Amino acid sequence: MISLPASVAETVDAYRTCEFVTLGRDGTPLAWPTAAFRRDDGTFLVTTSLAFAQKALNVRRDGRVALLFSDPTASGLDHPEQVFIGGTAVCPEEIVTSPAGEEAYWSMLFERQPDSRRYVDAPARWLMDWYYLRLLITITPTDIRTRPAASPPTAAVPSPAPAESSPLPGTDILARFPTAVLSARDASGAPLLSRTRTTPTPDGFLVDPAPDCEIAPGPAGLLVHRHDDRLSGLYNALVRGELTPAGDGRWLFRPTRVIEPSGSGAPRDMLRTLRTARRTTRTYLATRSLPHPKVDWPTLKTLTTNPVRRGKPTP
Repeated sequence: MISLPASVAETVDAYRTCEFVTLGRDGTPLAWPTAAFRRDDGTFLVTTSLAFAQKALNVRRDGRVALLFSDPTASGLDHPEQVFIGGTAVCPEEIVTSPAGEEAYWSMLFERQPDSRRYVDAPARWLMDWYYLRLLITITPTDIRTRPAASPPTAAVPSPAPAESSPLPGTDILARFPTAVLSARDASGAPLLSRTRTTPTPDGFLVDPAPDCEIAPGPAGLLVHRHDDRLSGLYNALVRGELTPAGDGRWLFRPTRVIEPSGSGAPRDMLRTLRTARRTTRTYLATRSLPHPKVDWPTLKTLTTNPVRRGKPTP
């Protein structure tokens, strides 16, 4: 394991979210925004609910992962450096329903996303119990790189109408963001992440990854996401495709499909996401012949008003 220098650790701790990439069954690097918590032992904790268990399933099949801290929204930092962390991950089968042992992680979430505190009270808890059925992913850093600050990823950008002569999947979505996060692989097949500008062409999007990324041709993705200062107003979309060299250090990304887990964020989309999450959770449990676990609501409720800080003994 490689330890983060103190200054880099402080920067990472200030970021509210990061991009987390795992490898799909076919080797495709799949990146999504998440909250990562740096533990005192130097490892990172990422959790996922049973409703979105694909990250955990990918890790169990191939433990090579990467994190990129590149969106400083709400961090309080002025143009902070980006931090790339490559490593290996493990994810036990155990379904965790209590914050016991990871109180500092849950305290961080409740503090940074105040609206989530409502989920532990009735009647919201009756609809949101799936959110607290968690799988824990532990990441051991083996590669740490810092990069210059990126352009503000959530800056407002006009959304031009897609060109009729080039109806590429994801064109309208990528046009709304000044940068996107490229997920690709190196020659060994390990995942890489790099924030990049995207330039549309008739055949795809030109991307310019960081100089330290030794990318290999193959399956790739472009992730865009945003959140406000309270980790609300969430939106994310992943454009999947293929990367080929374009010369001069640039690459051509040819998109094939778009994934919007929560749609546009409209009320109707949110309701559909809720129904899907509950159904997917039931399927995960039924496939493994597991009963529906009970959530430790009292301990979660306590943490909303009595948070546990990093390094502070558990009360």
